[in-house]
Amino acid sequence: MSCRQQLVILGATGSIGLSTLDVVARNQEQFAVFALAAGNNSELMAQLCIAHQPRFAVMADDSAAAKLSQHLSGSGCKTVIRSGIAAMSELAAHPDVDAVMSAIVGAAGLIPTLSAVEAGKKVLLANKESLVMSGQLFIDKVKQHKATLLPIDSEHNAIFQCLPSALQGSKTNAQLHEHGVSKILLTGSGGPFLTCDIASLKDVTVAQAVAHPNWSMGQKISVDSATMMNKGLEFIEAKWLFNCQANDIEVVIHPQSIIHSMVQYQDGSVLAQMGNPDMRTPIAHALAYPQRIDAGVTPLDFSQLADFTFTKPDFARYPNLQLAIAACNAGQGATTTVNAANEIAVQAFLQGQIGFTDIYRINAQTLDTTVDVNVHTLDEILECDRLARLQATQLIAKVVR
Repeated sequence: MSCRQQLVILGATGSIGLSTLDVVARNQEQFAVFALAAGNNSELMAQLCIAHQPRFAVMADDSAAAKLSQHLSGSGCKTVIRSGIAAMSELAAHPDVDAVMSAIVGAAGLIPTLSAVEAGKKVLLANKESLVMSGQLFIDKVKQHKATLLPIDSEHNAIFQCLPSALQGSKTNAQLHEHGVSKILLTGSGGPFLTCDIASLKDVTVAQAVAHPNWSMGQKISVDSATMMNKGLEFIEAKWLFNCQANDIEVVIHPQSIIHSMVQYQDGSVLAQMGNPDMRTPIAHALAYPQRIDAGVTPLDFSQLADFTFTKPDFARYPNLQLAIAACNAGQGATTTVNAANEIAVQAFLQGQIGFTDIYRINAQTLDTTVDVNVHTLDEILECDRLARLQATQLIAKVVR
């Protein structure tokens, strides 16, 4: 019987999924791939199945699953192919599974991630939308089912590493101040438009918006980084992960992306987690926690660090960040709404339907229509999400390009 940890990777063909598979390949004596799940990229999924030989592969729908079957025909690969969210959820909760990497982008990752939580798995959370959408419900389920929740976002993983051991983990109800913590310092690069003329942002192209100066990411998260909505969603995620309030968190612009976040203590100390901007570091940390394994990441060479700068975010440049923080203070319905609206608005921008600065306008106008911020059950959360998407879609149809 193998003692290797059996992994399910939700979002296997995305940047986090591929980085996870890279770390797993470097540590095959400790980890094995039980199942891979993805959207519609059947060609890449076929390559991953041949390389990693998972027991199961799940695509978003029957059409993508059929294409995967065609790609694997004659390859000798014995992977069982399935389709749909229900199949992803079932495999995330499978009794043979030890850990689940939740890396499906957007709200689509919530249901299978909750399935992993309800099965008491070790959940490696890269899908920040799960917490943004369902906050208290999600954390309550983690505690109820004794799941282990480990953050994958580089910032939250950095904060986790800098916190006292008593605060590491979502199973505790301890407050930051009870262990000497005065502030969480959430860093962000500022994206590709940190120094450009604010008036020029209305003319930003898709190619410019997805060209992040430091990180290699998918299109949606790259646009979110450019608007700093990504940092806003991370702000909300940090509130739930670390059992704190909005005034316990401060966003700091750090263009070099070397410090990934910091924790400030009451005695004046500040602990920072540093490293080259490579997602394999937080992935390896969470996979092996509390041990350490090879991530394939080149260590920092401090003699080559020319700049190390910090500044406060300019809300005139990044109104989406301010909007997300306001939603965090308003309540669950507001954060669910902002997340849903932003997914629709970013997709519309990527498709050329709206301009870059229209993303904020769609998000803000959708949030203004939110009637009830007090959503608690999963059904209420999903209905709030649905209504926000509908409202955002209707607003986008009125934009004149």
